[in-house]
Amino acid sequence: MYAIVEIAGQQFKVEKDKKLFVHRLENEVGSSIDFEKVLLVDNNGEVKVGTPVVEGAKITAKVLDHLKDDKVIVFKKKRRKGYKKKNGHRQYLTQILIEEIEA
Repeated sequence: MYAIVEIAGQQFKVEKDKKLFVHRLENEVGSSIDFEKVLLVDNNGEVKVGTPVVEGAKITAKVLDHLKDDKVIVFKKKRRKGYKKKNGHRQYLTQILIEEIEA
């Protein structure tokens, strides 16, 4: 059984006992979260597609950790002009564990 759910503006395919990295959520570590924006549920070949969301479907997840992603280097250069700009970015992430999928 799997579902497609929208979390923090992005869509993820989730399964029970699967760990995900999503954009930083405000919840405390160890707390439980419910996601109501379930777009699709597949229960062993029985597919329910929402318009836009599946009614009564809910995903329950547990917050495992708040962390930062690997550094991404942003480098800009204009040739023959002497312009070089180097910048870095580390995205704030939250690791969650999918505990239950209710269809």
